[in-house]
Amino acid sequence: MRRTSALAAAALVLTTGISAGCARQQSDAITGPYASLLSSSSDLGPSRSRDTQLTVTLAEPKRAQALIEWAGDRGLSVRGHPHDGWAILEGAAADVARAFAVPVHDYRGRKGQVFYASPQQPSIPSPLRGVVSEVGRINGYTPHHMSNPGFLPLDVRWGGLTPDGLLDAYNATPLHDEGFTGEGMTIVFFAFDSADQADLDTFADTSGLPRFTPEIVGGKPTEQHGETAMDLQVAHAIAPDARLVVVNARPTVEGDGAYEKIASMFAEADRQYPGAVWSMSIGWGCEKLVTAADLAPVQAAVTAAQRRGTTVFDATGDKGGLECKGGQDWSSPPGPDDIGLDAVSSIPTITAVGGTTLSTSPRGQWVGERPWVDSPLSQGSSGGVSTLFGRPEWQRQMDIERDKQFRRLSPDVSAVADPFTGVRFIYKQTEVIGGGTSQAAPIWAAFAVLINQYLDANGGDPLGNANPVLYRVAAGSYAPGFRQIGPGGNAVDYSQPGYDLITGLGSPNVFNLARNILALQRGVAPR
Repeated sequence: MRRTSALAAAALVLTTGISAGCARQQSDAITGPYASLLSSSSDLGPSRSRDTQLTVTLAEPKRAQALIEWAGDRGLSVRGHPHDGWAILEGAAADVARAFAVPVHDYRGRKGQVFYASPQQPSIPSPLRGVVSEVGRINGYTPHHMSNPGFLPLDVRWGGLTPDGLLDAYNATPLHDEGFTGEGMTIVFFAFDSADQADLDTFADTSGLPRFTPEIVGGKPTEQHGETAMDLQVAHAIAPDARLVVVNARPTVEGDGAYEKIASMFAEADRQYPGAVWSMSIGWGCEKLVTAADLAPVQAAVTAAQRRGTTVFDATGDKGGLECKGGQDWSSPPGPDDIGLDAVSSIPTITAVGGTTLSTSPRGQWVGERPWVDSPLSQGSSGGVSTLFGRPEWQRQMDIERDKQFRRLSPDVSAVADPFTGVRFIYKQTEVIGGGTSQAAPIWAAFAVLINQYLDANGGDPLGNANPVLYRVAAGSYAPGFRQIGPGGNAVDYSQPGYDLITGLGSPNVFNLARNILALQRGVAPR
């Protein structure tokens, strides 16, 4: 790194509009993947943005007026949800730079996107100490991707799991036999791409299932990469009578304010489909790109939806524990900076889903599972230790050697993700085998729908935030609710008996899990 001369430093102060006195109080430069993103982009000089924004969390929401007055005195506006503990400050880049004593520049990324950002983490201004608890990043771009390792042609292996095979492998067939097939339940998928109706029809016809047409919210995405086609067909295979909804999530990454847009999208989904089960296979950046304040709007929206019975499953990613590798946004030699969690799936109240390689008998019975990893392709189930969130109550009993600071652990659960042992579906009128944690997440979402239907029929409550009850079942229950995952590892961790950082609690024994959850709700042994 080149040293900056005194003259250059003075020029920086002048061009950003920060006084020399403020400059001496600047926070340290942000390192890691965030720095890699900026260094791989072209610095266009001081930002000309008129609507630069950053998120703050409030130590005392009742004192939000003090934040509003402070911001107003500096030419900034405040909006958001102070009652939920967060707010967004917005204004011209030069005003934001002066208010927080950090430079704000425009950048052109490797994919041609132009965005504003500060290379330094803003600290809490002295007048706001006791009012604001944390400040987010000044960054107008959120790296994003669909969690998808690609699909294999049918002739690669024995043909992939059929709907009956998938139900049998995870012992969900007894629920089907009792009539629990998703009727009256809703699964909402948040997606960047769309599915061809002809593919959905062919899948239903060749699987002996009823045809279905998903509802589309926010306009049908124009792109097709197979992700949404897979998600819908996997869910339909498990819950053929459930209502399936696809929400176009592409607008969340158009322009700045991605996490506020995600929160708004979640709030609208909660309004339209209260009590639904959500499935996500989108990566909205890794934890090292943001602070917990940036994710506060998303966390608040998830919590609000869960109060109305919503359950949320999110794929952990397919980079084998290296979710902070930049892909098309930046490149660097593999190293410690690459280790990290997907940002949204690390939120403690979201059920993070890892991936396995599944073995079944010729008759379709479960034989065993191990962590999914494909070293030649640099793919595998992601997981690890959060840098943003403390250990939630339901994970307090977990003993993980790598976690020295008692942080949130990921994933929570897992299901088949290896494309060599995955689920058969139709894409571009061709039979293929699905894979990735993006396959595991909708598997869990659809099983949750069956469990919710079972609970409802037996006087129970919907799962809502599923994590507390899943960990209670794993800690000890009448019948094993989880399958033990065999030995293996990804790029960072090894599996171990019980909970591990690749596959979480393990994969489900769905029938046992449903009965155990009902028993916990009732306080009696399962029937």
